[in-house]
Amino acid sequence: MSKPDLLEAWGDHLTNARRRSPHTVRAYLGAATRLLDQTGAESWADVARLEAGALRLQMARRRSEGLGNVSAARELSALKGFLAFAREQLGEDDAAAPRLRGPRVKKGLPRPVTPDDATNMADLVEGLASDHWIGARDRAVLLLMYGAGLRIAEALSLTGADVPLGEVLTVTGKGGKQRVVPLIPIVREAVGEYAKLCPWPITPTGPLFKGAKGGALGQGMVQKAMAKARKALGLPASATPHALRHSFATHLLGAGADLRTLQELLGHASLGSTQIYTKVDAATLLETYRGAHPREKD
Repeated sequence: MSKPDLLEAWGDHLTNARRRSPHTVRAYLGAATRLLDQTGAESWADVARLEAGALRLQMARRRSEGLGNVSAARELSALKGFLAFAREQLGEDDAAAPRLRGPRVKKGLPRPVTPDDATNMADLVEGLASDHWIGARDRAVLLLMYGAGLRIAEALSLTGADVPLGEVLTVTGKGGKQRVVPLIPIVREAVGEYAKLCPWPITPTGPLFKGAKGGALGQGMVQKAMAKARKALGLPASATPHALRHSFATHLLGAGADLRTLQELLGHASLGSTQIYTKVDAATLLETYRGAHPREKD
């Protein structure tokens, strides 16, 4: 079996069995490719024989190239997964990868934007667009992320079959997991307005959101539109498209939503991923308290 065969099998496993996102598959394949290049491994037996020392050496090389803690932790996880997969291919009883501790990664809290900033950005991208229909499109995408908690990739994966929007929307998220999210009127109206103005045909099997030339709208264009609005409003660099999803979660939690409901709405695989928003809400409350309490102003 050649190196391309090993990588193809690994990629198929990640995509079909593990249902990883295309971004994750590319990153994991890149890590495996670098390991094969450095070690000269050309078969599953070669890969399975690699021990912690080989991984440690590979990570040292990557760190010398300036790899940060977060990227290094992901790369090590990818390499461990690749070695474990190799051992599974050989039918080994213990398919676990060598034990090797990765760098500590401090998880930062999500940085949501305020409700006013979220709606102001959605309105401003419409006014700053080069064409009326493009402005309506960008506003609709941003409101889907803020008003329904969609990831940018989830919003852009919608098709013409999803319109006209009803009171709920079935979304396919990470790992192919589906969830149902409620849609408030302002979101439905924004998407409906865009669909009415779009000069390109919106077909049931084609993308709902179109680029300027009629193809599928890319994430980069949404990010660019939001960056322009963010700058105009004087908002920090943390006010990204994903921050709108954080805002959706934080504001719902502050309004009394329970964690299990929030987990379902966000499509999180584990409750642990959702619990971080309790810390965000507590941090926001503390900031408000410090700004309002008379003794804190002395």
